[in-house]
Amino acid sequence: MSKTDLYEQLLTIEQQAKLTFDGITEMKAVLSKVLEENAELEIENKHLREHLQELQQTTEETDTKDLSQGLSKSKQNLQNLYEEGFHICPYFYGSRRENDEPCAFCNDVIYGERTAD
Repeated sequence: MSKTDLYEQLLTIEQQAKLTFDGITEMKAVLSKVLEENAELEIENKHLREHLQELQQTTEETDTKDLSQGLSKSKQNLQNLYEEGFHICPYFYGSRRENDEPCAFCNDVIYGERTAD
């Protein structure tokens, strides 16, 4: 092997090493970016889980509150009449419901929320 061939092989190896080093540097930069994004997503995920847990607790408290309040005695009486097949709404009050069909007006009287106007 001549000195020029040896020198050319060394140049080729040097170029390949340089390309390999550049590739490693690029992979390192990409890996750093991915790790940074991963850390950000973990933090965001943690915050979202905490927020979801707060919302679930609020919903559970609201549901518990609604169940504990229930219907007033007068609304329970109206519900009993409705279940017996009578209209309790102002539009058809006292008339029998045909085939026990549901009435949106009656349901609004029983279950609808009233606001102070």
